[in-house]
Amino acid sequence: MSHTTAGLQLQGELQPTSLTPRLYRGVLHGYTSILRTEGPRGLMRGVGSAYIYQILLNGCRLGFYEPLRSSLTSLLYPSSPTATTQSLPINIFSGAFSGLLGAAAGSPFFLVKTRLQSFSPSRPVGTQHAYAHALDGLRQIRKAEGIKGLYRGVSAAMLRTGFGSAVQLPTYFLAKRRLTRHFSLVDGTALHLLSSTFSGFAVCLAMHPPDTIMSRMYNQSGNLYTGVWDCIRKTVKAEGVWAVYKGFGAHLARILPHTVLTLTLAERTNRWMRGVEETVLPEGVWRGEGGGKI
Repeated sequence: MSHTTAGLQLQGELQPTSLTPRLYRGVLHGYTSILRTEGPRGLMRGVGSAYIYQILLNGCRLGFYEPLRSSLTSLLYPSSPTATTQSLPINIFSGAFSGLLGAAAGSPFFLVKTRLQSFSPSRPVGTQHAYAHALDGLRQIRKAEGIKGLYRGVSAAMLRTGFGSAVQLPTYFLAKRRLTRHFSLVDGTALHLLSSTFSGFAVCLAMHPPDTIMSRMYNQSGNLYTGVWDCIRKTVKAEGVWAVYKGFGAHLARILPHTVLTLTLAERTNRWMRGVEETVLPEGVWRGEGGGKI
């Protein structure tokens, strides 16, 4: 779906809608077109760099969120228990900041992933970059543009991930509390699945416009866009306001199961780790369950 999303987002770049040739007419058409013309291998192009990016991104986003949230809560609410005290502004800031760190760390791999997935020998959309694989892409970019080239579009990537991270964990915990309070759901798989589904929708709504901008900045050759705001201005002027939501359906089809799996498995892993801590560590060393932890 990430491959289809990139094609839809780059389709008709900076062209009036009436003059845009629609190579991809939607999510299913884009998916089947790529499968028919390039085979399963075409759909999986860029998966290696995508894995590395996700490890770096979510490692930072989930790893730094709770320590940052706890530290800020202890600092601003010294008389309240850190584990159970929930502040929406602190949660949003912690999510956004941890996401910014992850986006900066993984930006070169997302850059190569975008270029690999936008390349098509049969249905070219946007600027085409012929890389044999992810390492070849990194090597070519480093040779042609230097280290700075590997971080082309990092500001858009940080904006995109900051939006998504600011929304993901706070809306997840908000949904958990509301479902527990109003529908008497107990902490378990059903609660985790419903809460993460709500979070996935919210993330896609908030993150898709900067995701479109990031894809275009990553895929450009030369200096078509001087920055995030220049890309937004040119895109809206040429294609209309709704151009920033191109490929929303494909993005939702990817981000929704991704969010559900990530948060649900994180809950299960965290519960397992707490069980290990309670078994191995002396009483008083391990921390008990918190009201908003992953």
